[in-house]
Amino acid sequence: MSYKFVYLFSEGNGNMRELLGGKGANLAEMTNLGMPVPQGFTVTTEACTQYYKDGQEINDDIKAQIFDHMKKMEEISGKKFGDPENPLLVSVRSGARASMPGMMDTILNLGLNDEVVEGFAKKTGNPRFAYDSYRRFIQMYSDVVMEVGKKYFEELIDEMKEKKGVTLDTELDADDLKELANQFKAEYKAKLGVDFPTDPAEQLMGAVKAVFRSWDNPRAIYYRRMNDIPSDWGTAVNVQMMVFGNMGDTSGTGVAFSRNPSTGEKGLYGEYLMNAQGEDVVAGVRTPQPISHLKETNPAVYEQFCNIVDTLEKHYRDMQDMEFTIEEGKLFMLQTRNGKRTPAAALQIACDLVDEGMRTPEEAVAMIEPRSLDALLHPTFDTKALKAATPVGSALPASPGAACGKVVFTADDATEWTTQKGEKVILVRLETSPEDIEGMNYAQGILTVRGGMTSHAAVVARGMGRCCVSGCGDIKINEEEKVFTLGGKTFHEGDYISLDGSTGNIYGEAIPTVEASISGNFDRIMKWADEFRTLNIRTNADTPRDAKQARSFGAEGIGLCRTEHMFFDSDRIKAMREMIVSDTVEQREAALAKLLPMQQGDFEALYEAMEGCPVTIRFLDPPLHEFVPTEEDDIAELAKEMGKTVADIKAIISGLHEFNPMMGHRGCRLAVTYPEIAAMQTKAVIQAALAVNARHADWNIVPEIMIPLVGEVKELAYVKSVVTKTADEVIAAAGAELTYKVGTMIEIPRAALTADEIAKEAEFFSFGTNDLTQMTFGFSRDDAGKFLGAYYDKKIYESDPFAKLDQVGVGKLVKMAAELGRATRPDIKLGICGEHGGDPSTIEFCHKVGLNYVSCSPFRVPIARLAAAQAALNNK
Repeated sequence: MSYKFVYLFSEGNGNMRELLGGKGANLAEMTNLGMPVPQGFTVTTEACTQYYKDGQEINDDIKAQIFDHMKKMEEISGKKFGDPENPLLVSVRSGARASMPGMMDTILNLGLNDEVVEGFAKKTGNPRFAYDSYRRFIQMYSDVVMEVGKKYFEELIDEMKEKKGVTLDTELDADDLKELANQFKAEYKAKLGVDFPTDPAEQLMGAVKAVFRSWDNPRAIYYRRMNDIPSDWGTAVNVQMMVFGNMGDTSGTGVAFSRNPSTGEKGLYGEYLMNAQGEDVVAGVRTPQPISHLKETNPAVYEQFCNIVDTLEKHYRDMQDMEFTIEEGKLFMLQTRNGKRTPAAALQIACDLVDEGMRTPEEAVAMIEPRSLDALLHPTFDTKALKAATPVGSALPASPGAACGKVVFTADDATEWTTQKGEKVILVRLETSPEDIEGMNYAQGILTVRGGMTSHAAVVARGMGRCCVSGCGDIKINEEEKVFTLGGKTFHEGDYISLDGSTGNIYGEAIPTVEASISGNFDRIMKWADEFRTLNIRTNADTPRDAKQARSFGAEGIGLCRTEHMFFDSDRIKAMREMIVSDTVEQREAALAKLLPMQQGDFEALYEAMEGCPVTIRFLDPPLHEFVPTEEDDIAELAKEMGKTVADIKAIISGLHEFNPMMGHRGCRLAVTYPEIAAMQTKAVIQAALAVNARHADWNIVPEIMIPLVGEVKELAYVKSVVTKTADEVIAAAGAELTYKVGTMIEIPRAALTADEIAKEAEFFSFGTNDLTQMTFGFSRDDAGKFLGAYYDKKIYESDPFAKLDQVGVGKLVKMAAELGRATRPDIKLGICGEHGGDPSTIEFCHKVGLNYVSCSPFRVPIARLAAAQAALNNK
């Protein structure tokens, strides 16, 4: 018996998500619940994986199963595929197991050709509708299956409307649409050199293949990388009997949510269009009606729909996003899924579901996507400045937040201006398409001329936590010339505008923003998260400002303070340069003595900001050439101060040049060469702790001194001896008591391999995963961008190893070092302080390995708190 690759909706259920994809599993579940679902079948995700294994071909076994299930559909419907007398038409849609809205492709009205469309017109007694369905099918099939761009067909429609003197597609009659269908077929032949396929069986296989292929289109790959979706999952294909929302004024189609996806407020929320097909609602070509309007036009259907919504929400215990069609007054459900929502709405919904008794606090914490919190931690408009500003226009508040930036008109420009020029930008488009996803991700906010609250721009922006204002029909835009007008003002590329995604207001100026705070639902979810997590969350902070910000977000200490960042101020860099060009130990010590009080002041401010929580201070790490002057004037000034010639200074600078600074004279190697640097930093750390402890009787600061870049235990032992000798002398001279710890950063593979030896000297390990990743992979973080793109394209890597920890290789070193370290010193404290400390999948790994804490940048602290709670709940 052959393997089963195809399932009728009636054969599946909601637990078969991995096999049937999210859409297929939910269609099966709705069928089981007795809802009015047009019947059909799902071609499984395994068939998609098989398609790629077979060199992007659908094998005979899968084909046979698909046509066998088409026969079963004919029996269910009493119609026949490809039969002009009583034709069965189908939709072909993608459905991955993780929701990827707008990333993959859909084809409607499949099964039409010149003969079938005439029979269809007779059968329905509605030729206008029949030819409207046909021209849509040709356009979609050409775009999705054969990759002939939509715009060629849109231009033909616009020409036809102009010729007829009408503004809406719905104003074209049957003859116009028949002529358009012929023009579309001619366009197809002109572009591809072959006739449009007339055999419905060929059309069906072309469409199934196109959906499988769309799993690997650039926008889907980018979406998967952003959302940690593995490429080997594949997508399912759903083949479903067509129901028609474009049969006239008693038919329509819509999208609805069981709660407001922007605010989380309970209550039906959505839009629909009469005499339309699904794409019309989300594409934003016509402005839809609010769902509440249906109550007036068809109260019976509205009531039926409300009951279904209520059943689905209770069944799934989550906010639902549903698509429906009304065919000649009869309601059909086309899909349901857990709805994409803004971060603020996610918190509101999670808290409400707990209050309504539908979810436990543990489940509420598990429902929130940690990365989405990022949007709530970023600025809102300054209230005073906002009051003083007058909007130049307003539209739909599609995704909340405040955004201010320079206008750009293409997704590519949004990416380039942000990554290359460091600019903050607002992407202004007629309407966004799925291809724009990367630029949308880089933009501060998105403004569109067309589209409703359920348009592509709105859904994707909400999912990303980007501010979005959509459907501003007052804008006159010329994307080619890069200019738009609104409210009597003209805006060019590079001009400032501001968007308020909570009100929909658009301002023709830059409005200052203010920092966010954690309160209300956010605070409630965070408190639950803190109850469930076992990992401590620290921050990477070098300034009191960053430390205070992190503390306000719930940081429980500093896991990494990079002391070199304290040496670049104009009053300090001079002393640093003096130290570097000194000839003798005495000269070096004299220069370092100038830095000592400045370092001590910095450390005191950090201890104060952290209110007695632990602070890990990393000693000087970068190579000395980073501090030396490059400008002639600065070189001359240094020469004069040091009583040397310009040539002498230039010779010293030249001598500091390194062929591979990343692996050069840096980290603990500096302290081995110049122990006086470590001595000065130790004095500053210990004196600062003594001073702050004296001011706060209830605090007990235990400084943690971290020696960077150790690869050999004797290295650490030598630098540690300098630290302990200096520290003990300072404590004795103060006549006080102070506990301090000396540990190391594990960032060289050899340190991980010999961690049992290193733990004899180190009281804590902090994994510096940025350098550990560079050295394990053997490529530099700064240069990897030149080739990583090709690695993603060829599926060698699925994600950036500097953003998401490589658990197979680098992770193995972390796990090994943790085990070896604990074997030597059972109470050793273990943490991670690379950029990975704020990545949810890495945090789960750290929880499993048994680290004590993760440390991340201040704005990622709440993300880490939530991810740590989810890790604990997932691994109970």
